[in-house]
Amino acid sequence: MTRYDAILSLDDGLALERGGRLDSPAIAYRMWGRPLEDGSNVVWVCHALTANADVCDWWPGLFGSGCLFDPGDWCIICANVLGSCYGSTGPLSINPRSSKPYYSDFPELAVRDMVEAHKALARHLGLGDIALLIGGSLGGQQALEWAVQEPERFDRLVVLASNARHSPWGAAFNETQRMAIEADSTWGAPRPDAAYEGLKAARAIALLSYRHYEAYAKTQSPKAEDEVFRQPALSYQRYQGDKLARRFNAYSYHVLSRAMDSHDLGRGRGSAETALQRIQAETLVLSMSSDLLFPPAEQAFIASHIPRACHKCIESAFGHDGFLVETKTLAAIIEGFMSGLELEGIEVDKRAKQ
Repeated sequence: MTRYDAILSLDDGLALERGGRLDSPAIAYRMWGRPLEDGSNVVWVCHALTANADVCDWWPGLFGSGCLFDPGDWCIICANVLGSCYGSTGPLSINPRSSKPYYSDFPELAVRDMVEAHKALARHLGLGDIALLIGGSLGGQQALEWAVQEPERFDRLVVLASNARHSPWGAAFNETQRMAIEADSTWGAPRPDAAYEGLKAARAIALLSYRHYEAYAKTQSPKAEDEVFRQPALSYQRYQGDKLARRFNAYSYHVLSRAMDSHDLGRGRGSAETALQRIQAETLVLSMSSDLLFPPAEQAFIASHIPRACHKCIESAFGHDGFLVETKTLAAIIEGFMSGLELEGIEVDKRAKQ
């Protein structure tokens, strides 16, 4: 199936929720296949913090040839979020007003700004109804916000390891990572590699919230007595920091983590409960049992207030990252949901509180 890589320029600009404006922002996206007129083959994917538009690359097992969402059977669309460094307008982009990169002058974003960009792309593509909207973590926050704003557009919604409003715990983790970035003496310098070392430290901090005690015990325990003095976990933290710093950018990380902190479906709508009740899509909410960053109670809260929702908690030792790792289990559950089957172990607790 043909893959289309494209960039849409919003020539009319985009007013931002926190004030300010982006002039002619670009939205980089990938689309596999062509949408049917009724949208019945369209799957729209909202990606997480440091991902990109190539969902078949970072979510294998769910998306790709021979997977649940095979590009030969579905029209798959994924747009890179504003603020990122993977093609959409972000801190490394040229500011039309100065003819120089934005860097630290890039305006503050909110999740709702990301959704406005998605809506603009959907209009550009001529889409009406969308069969499935899916996202995890920051992607789940986007998906929920969009489903609240345009409840009639989506037939089904799948939200993984996300929440209705970002928690103080999650915001504290994000702020700690930003502190690591800001502590780098090069932070604020007008160059793309500013705070390179700080970004490494930020990623290492983040990993402690993405994974779980059991995951580290299973994968990073010393395998011999002489390894006690050179714990595998030490090199693992440095490896993960290096890996992200080579492919991402500290300015984008700073902007996107602050945008995540802004997430609150109830802002201006009375309450998160009221906002969730607007969603009309048949909804599947999935939790990871060991998720420290977005604990299962947050997903139970979501499902308890969406009129047609179910919640399933998946046993996983991989913490928050389980939504990217446990793809075999996820594919089986989502396939059953898409087929309208009754899913074993599904819970909806209308008394759940966040």
